Amino acid sequence: MNYDLITILGPTASGKTDLAAHVAARLGNTEIISADSRQVYRGMDIGTGKDLKDYTVGGTLVPYHLIDIMEAGTKYNLFQYQQDFWTAYHDIVGRGGVPLLCGGTGLYIESVLKSYKMVPVPENPALREALQGKSLEELTALLATYKSLHNTTDVDTPKRAIRAIEIQDYYREHHIREQEFPVVKSLTVGVNIDRELRREKISQRLRARLEEGMVEEVRRLLERVSAEDLLYYGLEYKYVTLYCMGQLDYEEMVRQLEIAIHQFAKRQMTWFRGMEQRRGIPIRWIDATLPMEEKVERILDWYRA
Repeated sequence: MNYDLITILGPTASGKTDLAAHVAARLGNTEIISADSRQVYRGMDIGTGKDLKDYTVGGTLVPYHLIDIMEAGTKYNLFQYQQDFWTAYHDIVGRGGVPLLCGGTGLYIESVLKSYKMVPVPENPALREALQGKSLEELTALLATYKSLHNTTDVDTPKRAIRAIEIQDYYREHHIREQEFPVVKSLTVGVNIDRELRREKISQRLRARLEEGMVEEVRRLLERVSAEDLLYYGLEYKYVTLYCMGQLDYEEMVRQLEIAIHQFAKRQMTWFRGMEQRRGIPIRWIDATLPMEEKVERILDWYRA
């Protein structure tokens, strides 16, 4: 084949995982490597939308990697992701398999496709002190002044924004070289979902997750993980934790969380368009509303061409 890797990306609620699993099942001997910054954590299942049942197609489980590899409460980062991705990639290829990268964390995907070299970034106490007390809006504006090497789609709390600025500042000062990992030729497919349909699916999925026990999941996590750590993870874990702490009532929690997820999906699409239009990563877009079989056939035709 002409490709070393298949990549399927898309915003939240676009159906990318289900599509990836069907492509993998049709190809055979294909294993999925997740590119999701939250699904690495054990016990964070409903809120991250793991939907592990999506990996079973026709009664057969498609093997997957980089899900449930860290304890909740720990901090996982891009540097660790790169190490883990390449370990999984070489393992799959070494066994004669086809690796399929799938997810919505734009920088994780871009770091693979552009072979970025990243290094662990130490804490900068002076910078943290200088930024303490600034609002999320102020921090986001400051972050935008840097060349973007950080996954801004996930920056939805002041603590995460400060860490993002810390990372950006370090890379600007140390001039880290790129292209230190193998260069892979990827067939990169983006799942394109109409904005209004995406919003509808996000709202439906949020209601379903609440019914499935997302609040109870967060309460269980709070028995062994600090509220500060859960707030750090943002989105579902931020707002449901605030509800569990009595800082939001239920209706306000749902309202704010729904808005935040819509904003998150918009930022994801902005990142993917930037990958394609400004950073030289060709993406073949496929309509999310097409029948599954048609989407799979189209991707396989591209892959085999």
